[in-house]
Amino acid sequence: MSRTKLEACGRRRLGQCVRGMALLLVLGLFQVSNAASTAQFDVKDGNDTCILANLLINFTVDYKLQEKVAFQLPSNAQLDNSSTCGTSNTTPILAIRFGDNLLTLNFTKDSSVYKVDVLSFSYNLSDKSIFPNSTETGTKTVSSSNTAIFAVTDTMYKCSNPHLIIFENVNATFYDIKLEAYVKNNSYSDKATHCSEDIPSTTQPPSTTVTTAAPSPTPGNPVQGDYFVNRSSSEICLKAKVGLQLNITYSRKVGKDNLYVYNIDPQKVNVSGGCNDTLATLTLSQDKFKLSFDFALNSTKYYLTGVMVNTTLPADAIVTEFVARNDSLTYFETMATKSYKCSAKLDLQITSNFSLNTYNLQVQPFNVSENKFGPDFISHLSVKKNGLRGVYRIISQKVRQLRTDAQCAQNAFV
Repeated sequence: MSRTKLEACGRRRLGQCVRGMALLLVLGLFQVSNAASTAQFDVKDGNDTCILANLLINFTVDYKLQEKVAFQLPSNAQLDNSSTCGTSNTTPILAIRFGDNLLTLNFTKDSSVYKVDVLSFSYNLSDKSIFPNSTETGTKTVSSSNTAIFAVTDTMYKCSNPHLIIFENVNATFYDIKLEAYVKNNSYSDKATHCSEDIPSTTQPPSTTVTTAAPSPTPGNPVQGDYFVNRSSSEICLKAKVGLQLNITYSRKVGKDNLYVYNIDPQKVNVSGGCNDTLATLTLSQDKFKLSFDFALNSTKYYLTGVMVNTTLPADAIVTEFVARNDSLTYFETMATKSYKCSAKLDLQITSNFSLNTYNLQVQPFNVSENKFGPDFISHLSVKKNGLRGVYRIISQKVRQLRTDAQCAQNAFV
């Protein structure tokens, strides 16, 4: 399928999924108004600048009554008095206030890298202009140390593509970021460290990590897990059998970039999720690891629309916390009453530095009857119903199945 046709098809699917409001709101995170302008900030110690930032941020906040609101960091947001260049005993802080809301970036550094160590956001649910119909009041504060915002010392951090940070009940999506802490000469450095979202998967990272190291020995094929999500105590609404393998390219403290490959052990993960009429979610979690799949349903077909991972990288990574998310996928399109099945290995590109391999996959996120998979494109033929013609059709289908294992990787993207 051509790129143009695929994009048009994706737009049509989203248009048919108006009832899945939660999905649309998440997708809305990635739509930035052309009229939006970047907010600029300059933290000084006397006449000396220590932090520079140009930021454009979209927030979404969930609150009671199952409401969700989306809003941007205003271009007229102001530096809060808690902003500081730090001392020998304290770290630099960029604090941004707009209304009764406060966004705080705490920086740390070592000999080679500085990073946003903690990002916190305080928001006032009593502000009805932002949070209409809220039954909650007062200020809530959320924070995350999984920011993945870091740069080589004496370079600025740049990120043009959406960079998502996930809090409890809050998502913050950064766009068009220019950011530098521990500034010298009161201006941005001429050199830049680019975020992983800006590095195409087919090219190498910039000057500080020009080549990619040979990957560590990879594990074998993952064990197939049998996962399900219940709508009620006895009714399964999502069913999946699959072996899962994560592939993450990361920057090392010393040397070349490396590839981290991790197999999901179905015996060690906790399974959770939920279903409604148009959206189904499967989540696998273990200690500091979380992997989620979102499936959307329109009137006749379903498809995988979102994948999120939150995990810990090896100790040699510059930043060991890794978070990635893509909510605009269109994999595994299948008729609503059937299961999607592919025994071949599939390589699903989720973000520029994160891909997911599936092995021996069969999944059905909607219309699971009697807790069993619906027919795939072979098993829906019935010999009893169709007689010899049915037998012939099944044989023909099984011959095509041999070809399918080589082709279903391509079909997964259609």
